[in-house]
Amino acid sequence: MLLHVVHATTYDYAPAVKTAQHVAHLKPADRFGQRLVRHSLRVSPEPVQWSESVDVFGNTACFFGLQSTHERLHVVADSIVSTAAPTAPHDSLPWEEARERLSYHRGAEYDPAAAFLFASPYVPRHQHFLEYARPSFRARRPLHEAARELASRVHADFAYASQATDASTPALEALALRQGVCQDFAHVMLGCLRSLGLPGRYVSGYLLTEPPPGQSRLVGSDASHAWVSVYLPAERGPGMWIDLDPTNNRVPGEDYVTVAIGRDYGDVSPLRGVIHGGASHTLHVAVTVAPLPEGEAAPTIADPNDKEHA
Repeated sequence: MLLHVVHATTYDYAPAVKTAQHVAHLKPADRFGQRLVRHSLRVSPEPVQWSESVDVFGNTACFFGLQSTHERLHVVADSIVSTAAPTAPHDSLPWEEARERLSYHRGAEYDPAAAFLFASPYVPRHQHFLEYARPSFRARRPLHEAARELASRVHADFAYASQATDASTPALEALALRQGVCQDFAHVMLGCLRSLGLPGRYVSGYLLTEPPPGQSRLVGSDASHAWVSVYLPAERGPGMWIDLDPTNNRVPGEDYVTVAIGRDYGDVSPLRGVIHGGASHTLHVAVTVAPLPEGEAAPTIADPNDKEHA
């Protein structure tokens, strides 16, 4: 599927911001079974500093600095991404055996997935997560089956409530509230996996805005979305990561676009920065993801004040 993604972010400041430095994770990944066809990032006012780098998780991070006084920051990421249905998971090991394979043993071969076993700033390992996860992780149950049920339980037990939490809400607080947004659903599930000794990574991205006829609109389809990747070790050789979306209780498909992966939201927030001034601000975010017929050129959103960086 060919998808056209437009992610527009606008900050209005009062009083004006004098200088600012920002980091953006807005460039869709050119991996994970998808292909980045085209990408541009337009920023107004015009940055005086601009650079792109790849972070420790393989994500593209864009840094830009602003030195002119401004009352508004406008950032538009415009991308075309070719997506495909995910590979079906292999028969997974019992979850206890999978955990054992990722545990440290002297002389054992290192598996990069082990980097996602540990607590992170938003997601601690905690007894409360263990207690919530245990009903799904019965003895000798295949890991894929247990993780799928855990995602379904989070979907059923938690209410989607956009005003209940914010970007800084810790996963334990979301677990206690039993409500939140996609970020919270992902953080809770990650807390459960890691507390069991299983790797889990946070995935940021997008959903198709308007589903095909006859299909219901998914939660999170008009904003950035977040879901979870679970690692399935193999009997021999490298294992595989599978994605699960607890917010919508489904396996992400070709109607999903992956932007970045990390330990939690803090690693992959779409836009963050440090500003001098702007004691208060209002934020407006608009995301549109639309299918694009093969060979058709995508329209662009023009703004004469924007500077475009491919």
